[in-house]
Amino acid sequence: MLRVMVLRQGTSPATTDGVGMQIRSLRAPRLRTASQEESHRAATWLELFYDLAFVVAVGQLGHRLAVDHGAVGVWTFIALFVPLWWTWASFTFYADRYDTDDLGQRLLAVGQMISIILMAASIGREDSLTAFAVAFVLAWIVLLAMYWRAYRHVEATRELVRGYLQGFSVGLGFWIVSIWVPGPAKYVLWAIGLLIHFYTPWRVREIQKNVPLSISHIPERFGLFTILVLGESLVAIVGALSHGDWEAGLTIGGILGVMVASGIWWLYFDNAEGRVVRRREGQPKAWQPTVWLFSHLPLVIAITAMGIGLEFIVAQEVDSTGRWLMGGGIAAALAAMALLAFATDRGHDDLDKKQAYARIGSAVVVLLITAVSASWGANVFLAALLIVAAAQIAYDIMIGMSAAAE
Repeated sequence: MLRVMVLRQGTSPATTDGVGMQIRSLRAPRLRTASQEESHRAATWLELFYDLAFVVAVGQLGHRLAVDHGAVGVWTFIALFVPLWWTWASFTFYADRYDTDDLGQRLLAVGQMISIILMAASIGREDSLTAFAVAFVLAWIVLLAMYWRAYRHVEATRELVRGYLQGFSVGLGFWIVSIWVPGPAKYVLWAIGLLIHFYTPWRVREIQKNVPLSISHIPERFGLFTILVLGESLVAIVGALSHGDWEAGLTIGGILGVMVASGIWWLYFDNAEGRVVRRREGQPKAWQPTVWLFSHLPLVIAITAMGIGLEFIVAQEVDSTGRWLMGGGIAAALAAMALLAFATDRGHDDLDKKQAYARIGSAVVVLLITAVSASWGANVFLAALLIVAAAQIAYDIMIGMSAAAE
């Protein structure tokens, strides 16, 4: 008879007989972030599996942008990315506070994954805006069901969850109406619905102070999504190399492309700071958690666009499309990192401001390089962008050492 022992963080070893897997019964949600025992949390296997649906969806978005990279294509790419990211982030916020990884949570998470896969499948079709809206509505119905469980079982956060259920339901109503609305008006209803969704946490921000997010789990989850979109850059580089003849220029372009993507990774993860996601009594900068969290939206959009641009540039296609997708993507990513630096509180305000201003300066330099590089070769363009990233890394190291010496 097969016996499997599973040891998970924060739980006791569990065994099952005969079925080769751990059976998890239904358990009521509880507020996990209020427990000191769970102050240091890692992502669960369920969350990592859940992320795979978004790997597919981001890949579909990238492919759509690669095919249609005109002005309309770029705006469509952004319009589809925002609700996709918001769905991921909202599930992450719920899981951070209430995840029990029980049978009910697993079934609901899988139900939402099905909706995300449907959203991903609709992205590649020109006539699929209605299908995308339907899938989004289904995903949010599942998330509202999760919050309804928390409302019933966690009395301490009932006021907060009531605010979420009311605001998110109103916003979702505009998406439901959009299913039957044709043309550009559909986007208008989406925008109104999302604005209500974004406003809802802000409206209950005073209540949220008493229901903190995890300073270890949330930064890890947002970092994992950033890794997810950075992976699209590597996929794009492989795609460019696989269609070439392994000439020297193409190979050098691939190497430079990996180094540029690595530079963006370095700049983000060497400066990740999680304490900012938790508001504290008397905190003078109450805007910091909101800015820190929402700055990740333009960051991941920009990195995805950068990856698509990389595929064009590494393939030695130096037209304006590839240059501006890549250069504009890197500049926007640096600008988003500047917002992250402004919102980060590491006890060295001067350090954070220096880093933020340096990011803005680097973003301007990248835009200037992109604007004047029309006659440059692909690898020269890549090398120039790599120099900017390397200079920014060197500057971070220098100011970091200076701060440590004080």
